[in-house]
Amino acid sequence: SPPLLIVCDMDRFEVHTNFTNTVTQVHRFSTADIDKPETLDILRAVFFNPEALRPGQTTTGLTEEAAAEFARLADMLRDRGVSSDTAAHFLTKLIFCLFAEDVGLLPELLVTRMLEKTRRDPEKFAKYVADLFDAMAVGGDFMLQDIRRFNGNLFEPGPILELTEDEIKRLYAAARLDWSAVDPSVFGTLFERGMDPAKRSQLGAHYTSREDIETLVEPVVMQPLRREWEETRALVENLLATGKKKPKGGEKEPTGPRLRKAQKEAGTFLRRFHQRLARVKVLDPACGSGNFLYVTLQKLKDLEKEVIVFGMEHGFPGFIPLVGPWQLYGIEKNPYAFELAQMTVWIGYLQWTRNNGFGHPDDPVLRPMDTFECKDAILDLSDPENPKEPEWPKVDFVVGNPPFLGGKLLRRELGDEYVDQMFRLWDGRVPREADLCCYWFEKARKQIGEGQLLRAGLLATQGIRGGANRKVLEHVKDAGGIFFAESDRPWVLDGANVHVSMVGFDSGTETSRLLDGAAVEQINSNLTATADIGRARRLKAARGIAFMGDTKGGSFDIPEGTALSLLLEPNPNGRPSSDVLTPWQNALDITRRPRGNWILDFGLGASIEEAAGYSAPFALAKERVEAARKTSRTTVAAWWLHERPRPDMRCALKKLVDRFAVTIAVGKYRLFTWISEPTLPDHALFAFARSDDYFFGVLHSRLHEVWALRLGTRLETRPRYTPTTCFETFAFPRPTEEQKEPIAAAAKELNDLRERWLNPPEWTREEVLEFPGSVDGPWKRFVHETDDHGIGTVRYPRLVARDDDCVAQLRKRTLTNLYNQRPTWLDLAHKKLDEAVFAAYGWPPELTDEEILEKLLELNLERAEEERVAKDT
Repeated sequence: SPPLLIVCDMDRFEVHTNFTNTVTQVHRFSTADIDKPETLDILRAVFFNPEALRPGQTTTGLTEEAAAEFARLADMLRDRGVSSDTAAHFLTKLIFCLFAEDVGLLPELLVTRMLEKTRRDPEKFAKYVADLFDAMAVGGDFMLQDIRRFNGNLFEPGPILELTEDEIKRLYAAARLDWSAVDPSVFGTLFERGMDPAKRSQLGAHYTSREDIETLVEPVVMQPLRREWEETRALVENLLATGKKKPKGGEKEPTGPRLRKAQKEAGTFLRRFHQRLARVKVLDPACGSGNFLYVTLQKLKDLEKEVIVFGMEHGFPGFIPLVGPWQLYGIEKNPYAFELAQMTVWIGYLQWTRNNGFGHPDDPVLRPMDTFECKDAILDLSDPENPKEPEWPKVDFVVGNPPFLGGKLLRRELGDEYVDQMFRLWDGRVPREADLCCYWFEKARKQIGEGQLLRAGLLATQGIRGGANRKVLEHVKDAGGIFFAESDRPWVLDGANVHVSMVGFDSGTETSRLLDGAAVEQINSNLTATADIGRARRLKAARGIAFMGDTKGGSFDIPEGTALSLLLEPNPNGRPSSDVLTPWQNALDITRRPRGNWILDFGLGASIEEAAGYSAPFALAKERVEAARKTSRTTVAAWWLHERPRPDMRCALKKLVDRFAVTIAVGKYRLFTWISEPTLPDHALFAFARSDDYFFGVLHSRLHEVWALRLGTRLETRPRYTPTTCFETFAFPRPTEEQKEPIAAAAKELNDLRERWLNPPEWTREEVLEFPGSVDGPWKRFVHETDDHGIGTVRYPRLVARDDDCVAQLRKRTLTNLYNQRPTWLDLAHKKLDEAVFAAYGWPPELTDEEILEKLLELNLERAEEERVAKDT
């Protein structure tokens, strides 16, 4: 479409603007007006400066303004007690009326005049609106105007709200906008946010654009159709030019009977493809406000127009549009999103028809959308005692954005009963730890396997590349193939900027593969194209070393001042309070500065009598934890104990003398550091039951970092580390003692340099805390001068700031800031460590990341086979 379209009948002139993403404007004048200054300005702009005619308001801006007006109206209705469902159903009809008025489906300014007439009379407004809706449902008269029959599901009988004067004024303000230019691909999302109180704050947030959706729709739906069209067009052109479908060269242009035969055959091929387009069925099984279906329909209509125009240019003028909303299928659980999706699709269809010169459809304007279903797409509870898998319609393509919800959040958001039924129904097909979106992937895979579906393209949390989620993609790949993927793409989820993966898959018939915009030979289940590290196996040698930290399950953590006072409190059991009080660290203490928090920890399996023997600590825990635990989802009945205390971790760490390595679960950088006993690591940390510098050095090498980044997942843009996938699959080198020594030395040097930067001696001093402790408690290595009961004085040395000025200086010294700056000394220390680790593997340090992955995968599979053979023998 050109930015300017100029038409005339030698008397009247019209200049239509059609700049991308702007509201269309029409400048009209007659031959009698040509000498007027304003007309000459328009003509000069046409010939010399078309940009001067670009409208100031964009379709995006207009759409946002229209959605905001209705969001404010929805707020007003909600404030006076109107339910969201009732308001949404009523406002959806009004939105369509405003659109119909501005595109000529209703008489000019009909709705606007009605609002002007009734804006001070709410009772009359309600009557007029009811009459208008009735007329649009069946056709008839309204305000002395003929109303076309709209029909469809949209104008089925429903409650008519009697708006207040202020609400009618707000509606009147919305009516003055140009609704013909509203972009349905984003309006639905914005309107849904405005209607839902939980999403109201997201109205001004970024939303998914048409271009984002096209990224998935194009390769999944349009690519095979365009391929068919190219083949059809080539056949038609060959027949008309040579009389043969596949000419060999040198054929003469057909004439006479031979030409007529060629034309008849060419017309058959053309009609066959056009009818194929009209039979295409597309399902969005989590359609929300209909964005994916809207964009898909636009693309199908564009291709149909190309077919019609091609036919006209080659002597086949009898083609009429056949593609429409009736080819779209939707499943949506939310009732007002379900209605909104249908309206979005119809507005988009009518806009396209009008903008492409095909006029308006015959009566009825709308058709019933029986292809849309308001139901749960993955769990049919129509018979609660016997849940079953919902039926999806047989279609050609599935596209959409199923809901994201991490495995750990399922029960909180969906409820225990729903989750238990879902787990039972999908047992063996979707791991219970998987994200909710994985159920849509598995359902689509099954549909493909049963011949009910050709291709599917779905969005997923980018975590689908790893952990339990990846099992679902492994099933997809085993059953057919992944032909398209965007492994890590910025997206918008509930108004927040996140990162997602896009995956297109089929039965294996698609031969081309596209990953992150580049053609590749294969796409692995972890959405890579080179080393298929999804094949990596967990190694027995690596088990029992890496552990998730303690999950406290309540406010057991306390500030240092409270802890120091409790340490001096005597107890009726004669034991020191330090038995149940230790320092505590989470990810913030690693990436920023240690905050000096402590934690109440009564250990593993202590009875309430044993815990209550520590009087003051127990009383504080009872005050802070007991009530909250009664309403939590904890799996531990004893509220005084931590929810998941990780007994295996505690047992493994007890064997170490003074320190253990940790890394953060989620972070910008893959950092490893030391924690001293008896500090308790939180579940946001992973602890390693090793205290040697060699082990620390291999973990902090580039080789392990590359492996962990690829085997792990992501939270938004931050890499996530998991022991099972990142560590237990990692094959350590088998170095000689001579190769071990430089790794250990380089690791120690790296840590010493970092510690001196984090806590320079000029700004810090050693402080020794003293309090009662026992030789069989967590502080045993610091206990001195014990009595006959093994109780003495703990002398616990630690670094503190020298003064307040040093406190301010140290606040900037964090590991995150250090690695953001990455000074030369740090870079050189890491390079020295990397060279030593590469040497232990016998590999050159110049290896690329992909080469590292290939070699580590090969080593992993070798070690796994060695362990299998050893077990068998």
